[in-house]
Amino acid sequence: MAESPASARERIMETSLRLFYQNGIRATGIDRIIAESGVAKMSFYRNFPSKKDLVAEFLKRRHEFWMNWFSGRVGELRAEGATGLTVLTDALEEWFREPTFRGCAFINIVAEPGEESERVLAQEHKESLRQFILGLLPATDASRAGEYADLALLIVEGAIVRAQMTGDPKAAAQARRLLGMLDTEWAKNS
Repeated sequence: MAESPASARERIMETSLRLFYQNGIRATGIDRIIAESGVAKMSFYRNFPSKKDLVAEFLKRRHEFWMNWFSGRVGELRAEGATGLTVLTDALEEWFREPTFRGCAFINIVAEPGEESERVLAQEHKESLRQFILGLLPATDASRAGEYADLALLIVEGAIVRAQMTGDPKAAAQARRLLGMLDTEWAKNS
């Protein structure tokens, strides 16, 4: 019986999402994805003519998955009473404690030599995260809000890298202290 393209595509994507995040883009070969997803080679290439196509889809899906999770979790924490930018670290710490945590797929991909299109998708992801952070700031001073969002993003990115490098979720607590200082400064200058 022939595989249905939709189910083959989804199995390829599920396998790619796991392996690319776990092992990296360059370290994960097409043959391994084909073997672990259980699709025929012809089905793979019918759905993804090249690894470049698969990587682009991986990055789009990873962006959608992570931003939906992160923004949703931050929203839940804010509904529970969390305020300011420190709320970001509560969600980050949960992520850092996951056994499958391997850092940010977008930071990881720009660390690997690769396609310019991958770098562009990573930049778009980071801009989406910046815009999300910007939306958490009271809209009192747009020019200053942009500066604070940039600083907050730098702290968040640093915490992600630190947690990945050390394997210690306490990087979120350190980021919390820095974001708390930023919250205090924002309140004082608003």
